[in-house]
Amino acid sequence: MKPVVYKIAMERMQILVDNAIANARTDPELSQRQASIARRISTKYNILMPYYLRMVFCKQCNFFIALGINARIRLGRTSVKSLRIYCNLCGHTYRKIIS
Repeated sequence: MKPVVYKIAMERMQILVDNAIANARTDPELSQRQASIARRISTKYNILMPYYLRMVFCKQCNFFIALGINARIRLGRTSVKSLRIYCNLCGHTYRKIIS
């Protein structure tokens, strides 16, 4: 039964995050609610969210961030290439290394 529950939970988390990204500009409260439901599904069924789903949450305030809407994204100009993501809600900056 566990693989079936895992598959359904992953599909629902994917759908909710996709809808949250689509609604981020028009209705930010709805998009935040959809993202928080996706996170609750992950915790309820003890499933680790894939990296591409975890990436849309701020590491400090755990708020849903849509790049370009409530977060800035910049390209690093150092020897180590990285993306700098700045959360407009809490002001936290974190980096993703580009290999």
